[in-house]
Amino acid sequence: MKSFPMFIRTTGRRVVICGGGEQAAQKARLMLKTDAVLVLAAPSLDPELEALVDNGRASQYAGPVTPAVFKGAAMGFVATGCPGLDAALHGIAQAAGCPVNVVDRPDLCDLTTPSLVDRDPVVVAIGTEGTAPVLARQIKTQVEQMLAPNLGGLAAFAGRMRSAVARRVAAGERRAFWRWVFAEAPRKAWTRGAEREAAQVMKDAIAAGRAPDATVDGSIALVGAGPGAADLLTLRAVQRLQEADVIFHDRLVDDSALELARRDAERVYVGKVVGAHAWPQDRIDAAIVAEALKGRRVVRLKSGDPGIFGRLGEELEAARTAGVAVEIVPGVTAACAAAAASGRALTERGVADTLVLTTGTCRDGDPLPDCARHAAPGTTLALYMAVRQADRLVAGLMARGMPGTTEVTAAVEVSKPGERMLRCRLDRLPQVLASNGVTGVTTILATWPKKAAAAQPYPTLAAVSG
Repeated sequence: MKSFPMFIRTTGRRVVICGGGEQAAQKARLMLKTDAVLVLAAPSLDPELEALVDNGRASQYAGPVTPAVFKGAAMGFVATGCPGLDAALHGIAQAAGCPVNVVDRPDLCDLTTPSLVDRDPVVVAIGTEGTAPVLARQIKTQVEQMLAPNLGGLAAFAGRMRSAVARRVAAGERRAFWRWVFAEAPRKAWTRGAEREAAQVMKDAIAAGRAPDATVDGSIALVGAGPGAADLLTLRAVQRLQEADVIFHDRLVDDSALELARRDAERVYVGKVVGAHAWPQDRIDAAIVAEALKGRRVVRLKSGDPGIFGRLGEELEAARTAGVAVEIVPGVTAACAAAAASGRALTERGVADTLVLTTGTCRDGDPLPDCARHAAPGTTLALYMAVRQADRLVAGLMARGMPGTTEVTAAVEVSKPGERMLRCRLDRLPQVLASNGVTGVTTILATWPKKAAAAQPYPTLAAVSG
């Protein structure tokens, strides 16, 4: 280790930033996360830095920079953009005994700025001694996924309660108390957004003089895994995976998503495939409830968003009927992922102001859905699980007046290694799907622009022969 990481107190102290352009502004943005007194040493400032001075968040020093400018400062940044001037200012700072960071000059840096994960007052700093800033940012992204966005609020609240804990909880019990706060019910409630509940639970424990006996209550999290790529999972989804004791997942959940789970978490493949269910839904409902009733934290991991064609309602009802705590964690649904991957909007002013999410398949024994019934000018249709019904779908849409020349996008295996975007006319869709060997895991997007003339009513899709 060539640099020792440490946190420098900034309260009531100056931080000097030499420079008035974009490089200096970047350092100012970083230091605005602190309560330091910012001094901008430059004869002129760009509009962003001028605004900091105008609103009192910083002051400007426009005179010659001498050691007195740096004297007593917590740290300094040199960012003038001129290599010669930067080197001279570094020497002046050294004469004043002020550690400085010189932008893009590792050889002149007494200190380097780390990548920060900011959950104030919880701060994680990642540094590479200036050798690999891109790697530091990648690590930062991974740590961001590990820590709840509101974790700092819990730490701040705990700090405010420390004196109460010292008064009411015996010294021998305090370590166990704080372990409970940050690992059990208070933290779990806080990270799911129930701050008031978490605060009251902590206050009750303080009043009782100790943490409650450790009891494990089972729970079920119905989690959306998104379209496939692991980096499209939400932070909350990753957190639930890392907390889970057992994970029930479908065929469409990518292995990269499962890699984010605890290594010792049990994984149960429930094998749901369109038209062939290795596990019937009632068996899945029973299994997730049974595991939760054992006191285990269960994640039911579904591709896309669990509330969009994901059988969420049945699993939610099963959990509630059994009295099991249940949480819904939304995910990026296929329509949004397909539109993003194909570089298009699902709605557009003056073109399409209505978005319809529908499906071409249904539960065994039910009649096929009339998935074109909402088609009209100004509408974008996002069709899930509709490949096998392409002939019937096209006939129904054209019967309702959608022009056969309408451009259709078939988004195949979105965000996965086999991703393909197939674009064609509506009346060519069945042939294009067949010629490209598309059989499933496809979202079909079709926009009927407003400017198209509305057609007279036609028979519904259910009445059209494929």
